[in-house]
Amino acid sequence: MPSISLALLPDFLLIVLGFLICRYTALDTTVWAGIERLVYWLLFPVLLFSSILRSRLDPSSDLAFAASGMALSLVGFGLAASLRLVRGVDQHRQASGAQVAFRFNSYVALALAERIGGGQALAWVALLLAVCVPISNAGAVWTLARHGGQNTLREMLHNPLILATAGGLVCNLAGLRLPEVVEVTCTRIGSAALPLGLMAVGAGLQLGSLAAAPRLAGALLAIRHAVLPALGLGLGLALALPRGQAQTLAIFAALPTASSCYVLANRMGGDGPYVAGLVTTSTLLGMFSLPLVLMGFDLLH
Repeated sequence: MPSISLALLPDFLLIVLGFLICRYTALDTTVWAGIERLVYWLLFPVLLFSSILRSRLDPSSDLAFAASGMALSLVGFGLAASLRLVRGVDQHRQASGAQVAFRFNSYVALALAERIGGGQALAWVALLLAVCVPISNAGAVWTLARHGGQNTLREMLHNPLILATAGGLVCNLAGLRLPEVVEVTCTRIGSAALPLGLMAVGAGLQLGSLAAAPRLAGALLAIRHAVLPALGLGLGLALALPRGQAQTLAIFAALPTASSCYVLANRMGGDGPYVAGLVTTSTLLGMFSLPLVLMGFDLLH
């Protein structure tokens, strides 16, 4: 599946570009601190809100499929959270990086679904995003707020990613739609989120940052790129999901982590460089793990 690896290559190159711009041009860390705030408070929330609002949602007709996606997110969250109980684990880095294990790159999910399964797969991915984005965002904020001694409920109620997700869901289920001019404006704002978010990851990257806690990094990345893909394949078989849904679930389970992990960690006082290293490595691993998972799916089906 070389096309899948190529689909992730631009994301990886954007991270590299951000790193080079920050290190070797006048656009240094001072500039990128402002870009991070812009991405966190405006671009990513608009992207989430507009994407969920445009999605065709009908959880009742695809209950087993939607429940499988929720199970993946909850298992990933539980495994990542349990790592804090391991003796010798750096609690600050664990709280910062836990989200890498259970969050996912929505843009890659939508792009691959459309390429592999067309409009129907796109609708299924939209359903997974609708039920899993709230879980993953809430889990990430809860973990960081809890470790930082912040008021967890207050942080969740004020978090722009969670507010945008909830707002999109409410408006979608209520049947509300934006005027065309507003929808186009939101789409254009949201389209800037992924490239700037990935470049911000590169700008915050410190080579060798993962060496500070390599076993923790290995565990988090193993959950994201080994445990969850295996679980996704297993759920598709165990629940006897239709082939198209099972394939979509397998793709979803093997996605690289979300680029906004770095922005969230940095904004909430986490270890930004460590998370940037995790996001970069996850993006690179996804170029290999996604084709392998789809090969495994073809063998099982």
